[in-house]
Amino acid sequence: MCGIAGFVSPSLDAGATPEVMASMLSLIRHRGPDEAGYYLDDGVAMGTVRLSVIDLSTGAQPMADPSDRYWICFNGELYNHLELRQELRGLGRRFRTRSDTEVVLQAWAEWGADCLRRFNGAFAFALRDAVSGDLFLARDRYGKRPLFYSGHGSGTGRSGDFLFASEMKAFQAFPGFRFELDPAELASAFGVWTPLPDRSPFRHIRQLPMGSCLTVRDGRMDLTTYAELEIDVEPFNGSSREAVAFVRDTLRESVEMRLRSDVEVGVYLSGGLDSSIVTALATELSPHEVRTFSVEFDEAAFDESGSQHVVASHLGTLHSSIAVRGADIVANFPSAVYHAEVPAFRTAFVPMYLLSRHVRDAGIKVILSGEGADEAFLGYSLFRETLLRAAWHDLSDDERMARISSLHPELRHFGPANRARLKGLFEQFAVERLPGLFSHELRFQNGRFAARLLKDRSDPFAALLALTASTPGYAALSPVQKAQWLEYKTLLPGYLLSTQGERMSLAHGVENRCPFLDPAVVRAAASVNLRFDDGSDEKVLLKEAFRGRLPESNLARRKQPYRAPGAAVFKEQRPDYLDLLLSDTELKKIDGIDPVFARKLVAKIMATPSEGISTKEDQAFVLLLSTAVLHQQFVGGRDWGKDGHLEAELKVGTIADLRGSRGARPAGHALHGAGGPR
Repeated sequence: MCGIAGFVSPSLDAGATPEVMASMLSLIRHRGPDEAGYYLDDGVAMGTVRLSVIDLSTGAQPMADPSDRYWICFNGELYNHLELRQELRGLGRRFRTRSDTEVVLQAWAEWGADCLRRFNGAFAFALRDAVSGDLFLARDRYGKRPLFYSGHGSGTGRSGDFLFASEMKAFQAFPGFRFELDPAELASAFGVWTPLPDRSPFRHIRQLPMGSCLTVRDGRMDLTTYAELEIDVEPFNGSSREAVAFVRDTLRESVEMRLRSDVEVGVYLSGGLDSSIVTALATELSPHEVRTFSVEFDEAAFDESGSQHVVASHLGTLHSSIAVRGADIVANFPSAVYHAEVPAFRTAFVPMYLLSRHVRDAGIKVILSGEGADEAFLGYSLFRETLLRAAWHDLSDDERMARISSLHPELRHFGPANRARLKGLFEQFAVERLPGLFSHELRFQNGRFAARLLKDRSDPFAALLALTASTPGYAALSPVQKAQWLEYKTLLPGYLLSTQGERMSLAHGVENRCPFLDPAVVRAAASVNLRFDDGSDEKVLLKEAFRGRLPESNLARRKQPYRAPGAAVFKEQRPDYLDLLLSDTELKKIDGIDPVFARKLVAKIMATPSEGISTKEDQAFVLLLSTAVLHQQFVGGRDWGKDGHLEAELKVGTIADLRGSRGARPAGHALHGAGGPR
């Protein structure tokens, strides 16, 4: 895992280029604290801060292929690098290192952009063709690693400037770049809870969508998709027993591949089914005793420590946890927002920020997690609600109530009036209103409320509607497949994998690997889901696949969404930065926010007992507060902490300066591998 950054700038002063490059890398040094390096060519610069995980000794970056034509800055891991290396060797390729980065480089040299379809990994990279002058950017098929860009000089005002980086904050070091919140993109962030796949909350900055690559050539950009989401696949052709074995074996292979590392690999253990399965497989396959890590809360409504300890004890892991209180969330909220770089609708990413710091302090650089399981195996109640709502008009009243009761066991504590109210809610949303967004219409009610905080009162779902309408094959998907597609394209990469996952772990130099997001696992799940899931119990086959390996209490336990204390703790703790919302003057400074509605919401939150704050009010408050903090940090001129002394504290590896050397150096020669501190 690493961070990458770079630019194409025909007009930037050549003498300033190394300092600009080093400053950009300094701002993302937390992603790769082990070493750094960069490559400079005429008008082009790109660099890496590296977290050494594979090939600790000779994997320095940027890296060139043997011909010195292709140079790469690689962020991530290629899990099938051993198999690809063997195949490439069979084709005559010779390797100088053991790193997966060189496999990517040589695969590109052998197959061009077609190599991307062969990759099983979590990655984003930039590759420079020194002969053609082209710059290629690529991102993995599920959007596990971020890659942002700003083109055509739109952020700097100079025609021809093109910037890219793993995190947007690196752009601050580029001369003339200015951050501005984009009101139109805030609408999606507030309505859908995340910017859309190719967007960011800032003007002039976009991100490479999952499964795509971008070619920058002669001042033009060409974006192409190399991998589509595979959820509409042939149903599994076998018995339920065979399906159970199929799921178990596929997951086993995925975990085994993700344990490939030259450093120790730990596991995030939430206490739920998915992370318990990953832990069970890791204990079977790891050559070492497995260390597991968890978050505990004081409040019982959020705490899963009981289940965590049961699973850890049952599987014999070396378990470690941190206790997170409301005060910890409040104290670390600004730092977590700084790393997330987006408005957030809940605070659950802050405990993950603290947990990754704990993991790194324990000496662990790589962690496995259960992210992606709910999307693949229909784990969210949203999927089962969609199945019910889609079948609503074909069911009797008794059948409807029976299905609702199986979805909401808490109903047995409800009186007749509340049951009738819930039934009425489902009845109300049994007919599609937003074309193609049927599955999410209930959830989007909270987003619609949060969007009232914005001055721009246009439809917060318009951009998502346009995206689904323009996606080939989307209209033909079943309601639950559309729900999966929406989860895979929005909340998974935009929040779970990034804000709550990659961005929090990399804030402390920890790499997060997701076995449930192996392409084979996603295809396997899609092939069995609708054949063997009755729409009432969750993840039936997955539970059967690990019955006997996990505690029965774990298999019988209802899913508990991972949450953390929200608006109430800010009200109780009153941190200094809450003045961003309590002051009319400060509220009016935030681009795109309607200060009148914001003031009313904040006043109501402050006056309401904690237990009386509704879910939609809580989410709107956290979105508003995170936007205010983000505005202060990125737009308001906060000191960015740019140290400019990258080489003083990091081991500096490759420094390749090819500027002006084309006429003097022999063909194919480069100043490669200078090594050592400058």
